[in-house]
Amino acid sequence: MTQLQIPYGKTTLTAHIPDRYNITQLIPAQTDPAPDPIAAVEHALDHPQGGRGLDAFAGVKSVAIAVNDKTRPVPHQHLLPPLLNRLESMGIQPAQITLVIATGTHPVMPPAEYPWILPQAIINRYPIVCHDATAAADLVHLGTTARGTPVWINRHYMAADLRIVIGNVEPHQFMGFSGGVKSAAIGVAGKQTINHNHSMMTDESARLGQYDGNPARADVEEIGRMIRVDFALNALLNGKKQIITALAGDPVAVMNAAIPQVRQIYTVTVDVPFDLMIVSPGGNPKDINVYQAQKGLAHAAMVAKPGGHVILCAACPEGAGSETYETWVAERGSHADVLQAFAAEGFRVGPHKAFQIARDAANLNVQWVSEMDTAYAQKLLLNPATDLQSALDAALANLPNDARIGVMTAANATIPALREGVS
Repeated sequence: MTQLQIPYGKTTLTAHIPDRYNITQLIPAQTDPAPDPIAAVEHALDHPQGGRGLDAFAGVKSVAIAVNDKTRPVPHQHLLPPLLNRLESMGIQPAQITLVIATGTHPVMPPAEYPWILPQAIINRYPIVCHDATAAADLVHLGTTARGTPVWINRHYMAADLRIVIGNVEPHQFMGFSGGVKSAAIGVAGKQTINHNHSMMTDESARLGQYDGNPARADVEEIGRMIRVDFALNALLNGKKQIITALAGDPVAVMNAAIPQVRQIYTVTVDVPFDLMIVSPGGNPKDINVYQAQKGLAHAAMVAKPGGHVILCAACPEGAGSETYETWVAERGSHADVLQAFAAEGFRVGPHKAFQIARDAANLNVQWVSEMDTAYAQKLLLNPATDLQSALDAALANLPNDARIGVMTAANATIPALREGVS
């Protein structure tokens, strides 16, 4: 028997598969972390991409830094201290350095949750604002992009002389890659802005691993220019969420330097689609809720046979992760109903998550292993399984003895690709 260890929340799930099956692990390249993550960040700040370092902003009086919320595994404890020390060494007072938690349309984080993402010493020393995409009084209008996106941005972020973004560069299911200006262009944007931008996800060029020619990402870059995001500090992480390297400087230059490295680490090429995919988004926080965990399903579907099986192991301790999504999908009776209603109503953030799940689940046999109550998961149309082993046994009972099984333990950050010419 082959034993599987699948990341699940802050722990793992175990299951066993008979040895007669053809099992393939689709995992990112094993990459050692930087020996000293703080030193890696210092090096990035000393060698800015695009040739413009923080010293180019001497004389500024105020700074706003967009930091990612609890749904992203950003190592703020390593990225922020060197950056903040340099800003203070430039004569900027701590009271004039505001951290804006970039939630996008995710739920607002209460102050009690700030220690989940930020060191207490930083919480004690600097002003912190949590973005709310629906708080009209906290948004300023900057105009409209060439693709028609109305740009509403957090007023606290816009009030600063120097605007910085912190984050990771990793694969994104329709933005191509996260990182760069996205932490601000989406993370501190109003709901109207995010809704119009995300409506571009249905374009065939808005896909995992595509940066150039991706309309959703190009729109984000234009929003970043309208905001005037001055400086980015981004990390590249390995499969254990450890810093491999850091890049700082001009946001576009950071992306151009990071993307080839991310592709090299996270692209996994396969020759033949799989009969069964056993998938984890990557554990906490990638599976903190359905809203995040869905990405693992989307990536698995790229290399699953039509009509094949996917078992998604995602703890989802916070449930759906979006009240709008939860309410909307609860009114639908099937994935077919979701697809029909979504097409009739037009794009909306929240319901788009139900659409993304239905798009894949309509062509695959999908089971979800989670902490969610069975009735609640069924309300979300998620086809809950009792546990991983029972879901696995049920899937194998419907597959031949030579079935091909793929295992992705970091699905949200993996770019699975069928070899060219394979269908």
